[in-house]
Amino acid sequence: MADGGALFLVMLGVVFSLPAMMGRAKASSSARELFAKSKGINLLAAARVALFGARDVWFVVGVPVFLYASGWTFTMVGAFLALWTIGYGLVQAAAPSLVARSPDGLSREVPAARGWSLGLAIVPVLIAAILALAPPDPTVVLVVGLAVFGIAFAVNSSVHSYLVLAYAGSEKAAEDVGFYYAANAAGRFIGILASGLLYQSGGILACLIGSAAMLFICWIFTLGLPTQADTKPVAA
Repeated sequence: MADGGALFLVMLGVVFSLPAMMGRAKASSSARELFAKSKGINLLAAARVALFGARDVWFVVGVPVFLYASGWTFTMVGAFLALWTIGYGLVQAAAPSLVARSPDGLSREVPAARGWSLGLAIVPVLIAAILALAPPDPTVVLVVGLAVFGIAFAVNSSVHSYLVLAYAGSEKAAEDVGFYYAANAAGRFIGILASGLLYQSGGILACLIGSAAMLFICWIFTLGLPTQADTKPVAA
């Protein structure tokens, strides 16, 4: 009881001693202002749409349906996707040790984002090329390829998430990060929709080609990322 009373007194002290506007930022007054971010934020958001669309365009519908049609049971497909997701998280946790940090926080990280994006774009191209040769067990090719894809994708995602904080302005950092992750959701929506459409039209190969196309678009956006922080918004 005494502890609760002490905490209540501390809370009252905090409430009455902090400045009235502490923790509050001026909200964007229009949708146009919301999209008028710095160059780095806008490019990262566009790259994020392409990055996550490229994953879900074959991971959500194409891979499960292909594996199930190839003789895998529902449990096997679910277990594999669960293990892939766990492995993806482990690689993300290790990403800081894979990308050396620069003193200014951008000069090494931006080239890393470009290099990993290009490397990731090549993975689905190679998988599609091998599958087109009709290997004896295409599921092995897909599983191994998806494992490689997952490693490169996790590093890409981690680098992008770091960069958005490096580019975010101090006044509206939460809004900048929210805008970036809204792009994440948009990419997933596009990828999921495209995954079903592409699989119906051309099977897993069409999904892989769609993934590669989105990843090359992602890489192109990273080429424009500034290597110096610029928190000034672009012209609205």
